[in-house]
Parts: sequence; structure tokens; C-alpha cells
Amino acid sequence: MRLKKGPPDFVLFVTILALLSIGLIMVFSASSVTSNVKYGDAYYYFKRQLIWAGIGLVIMMIIMRVDLKKIKALAYLVAALALVCLILVLTPLGITAKGSSRWLGVGFLSFTPSELAKLGMVMFMARNLEVNLDNIKSFTTGILPYLVVLGLVCGLIMMQPDLGTSFALAGTVFFMLLAAGARWNHLVGIAAAGMLAIMGAIAVAPYRMERFIAFLNPWKYARDEGFQTVQSLYALGSGGLFGMGLGRSRQKFFYLPEQHTDFIFAILGEELGFIGVFLVIALFILLAWRGFKIAINAPDNFSSLLATGITTMIVFQAAINIGVVCGALPVTGITLPFISYGGSSLLFTLIGAGILLNISRYSSIR
Repeated sequence: MRLKKGPPDFVLFVTILALLSIGLIMVFSASSVTSNVKYGDAYYYFKRQLIWAGIGLVIMMIIMRVDLKKIKALAYLVAALALVCLILVLTPLGITAKGSSRWLGVGFLSFTPSELAKLGMVMFMARNLEVNLDNIKSFTTGILPYLVVLGLVCGLIMMQPDLGTSFALAGTVFFMLLAAGARWNHLVGIAAAGMLAIMGAIAVAPYRMERFIAFLNPWKYARDEGFQTVQSLYALGSGGLFGMGLGRSRQKFFYLPEQHTDFIFAILGEELGFIGVFLVIALFILLAWRGFKIAINAPDNFSSLLATGITTMIVFQAAINIGVVCGALPVTGITLPFISYGGSSLLFTLIGAGILLNISRYSSIR
């Protein structure tokens, strides 16, 4: 078997651009009213998102041409940097908003370390698992060390607090362990322990418990904790098959909170209908197919595990967000990759996409 280096996966590249384009359009549509009222500029959020998209695309294009060995060499450094940033965000250097301390930096240059942590954890897992695959069948030497690292990272993220990102990261690590060949009985035990940990995190925080109770019957709590879910369902239901038309959402007129971030998918469904919703879901399914196919055909274990982690990271987060918007999951605060407003999320998602496209350049010929 010999390896060749070719062009990046065309289908994946077009899929990423399609999701990004839809995202920019929807950010403008969903945020125009809020932008105009808060800043006197209907394009305020759109312009910021457009800048981050431009920066992210440039970095993505550079990364997908960098020697894969250099990306591998940076894995531990990125993971260490992410860990330091997660610690710094809990100090006075962190920026607090809406009761959470999730940002580092100043103004437009601020970013969320948890987004870096997701990418850093995936890179760390891929690099370390590659040299420890022989031990993956053992719980104490093959799995436990990764669970300790995951617990440390998720613990720091939970202190912000951010349960949704912790859940997304844990799910990504779980799938990477599965892809690495971990025993099923170990994975079942990990999944059970993870569910107990999530239930515990919900139980000890009153606001999370209120959200969970409202999730079970949002209509009963439609005036308080169930408000977002109910308004989101109104938006989706109003869209019908073809939608109300781009820019014609009613829920964005301060009925649906976080309409351009966590709940932008609801506005998309309201304006573009089932057709728009189906298109976005189909694009994420297409991204999953190409991403996992790249992982299967990757030239080595590191590349395969890294492609698996990045693909899972993006698709799993998308599934969580869509589940929340549709009322199938409790409200978590998870954004929709490529679509939701948010510079940090978009930037690190595009960086991950660049790495995935880089790996796609290597294919095997038998």
C-alpha cells in the first residue's frame, strides 16, 4: 500500500462553505432587529460574524496545506495552552457575562477557552492514543488516564459554569475511545457513570433542575423556565413546509431569547420552513459521512483518530443544539456549528475543519 497527497475532499469543502454561507445569512436575518435596537445598526452582529468568518477561512486554508506532521507536533502544546486558558478564565482576567465567566481577552478580541479546549482535547487524545493503542483494552492503563484528564478539563469548564460544553466534550472523547478499540463493557460503564454525573450536576444546581423540570413539560412552565422552548417550538411550527420567507420571522422581535446564537435554528425553521431545516440537517449528515470516511482512509492512527474526534466534535454539538431547539433535550447553551453567531465557536470550528481537510489530502491506493 502506498500513500499519495492530493487535493482536499471536494464534497467536504463545499459542505463547509454551504453551512458557513447559510450561517452568515441567518445571523444577519436573526440578529437584525436586536442589532438595530441595541446598537442602531442592523448589520452590527453580521459584520462581526463576517470578520470572524474571513479570519477563520484564511486560517482554515492555511492549515489544510500545512504538513500534517507539524499539526501532530503541536498537539500537546495546544492542549496545554487550552488548559492554561481554562484556568485563567476563572481568575480576575476572565470576563463575566450573564452569570458565567467564559471569556478571555478584551472586547472584540475576546474568546471562549472552552472552544480551544475541545480542539485541544481531541488533538491530545489522538496523539496519545496513537502510542497507547496496545493498552486500550485495559481499563487501568488504557482508559483511566484519559478519564482523569477529561475529568480535569470538564471540571474546569463546569466551574465557569458550562454543563453543555462539558457534555459535548465528554461525548467526543467517548466516541474516540470507541474508535480506538476500547472494550464495550468498559464503554457501557463509562456511559453509565457519565449519565450519573450529569444527573448529579443537574441536581446540585437549582437553575439546572428548574430547566430539567421545564424540559419535561415546557408548556406548564411557558412563562418562566419553559419560555425559550415554547417560543422555539412556535417558531418551528410557524415555518411549515416552505417557511414565512427569509427575514420575515416574528419570533426574532424579542419573543425568542438568544435568537441569533443558541436558538438560531428555530429562526431558520420559521423563515425557511421544513425545506431549510432538512437542508441544514442533510449538510451535517453529509459532513459526518465525509469526515468518518476520511478517518477510515487516513494514512495512520493519529490522523484517523484526529479526524474521528473533529468530525464527532462538530456533528455531536450540532445534534445537541438541534435537539434543544426541537424540545428533545433540556436547554444547554450549546451553539450550532457554522450557523450560530459567535466568533470563538466559528473560528475554532473552521480550524478543526481545516485539519480535517488536511487529513483528507492523504488517501491510500491498494
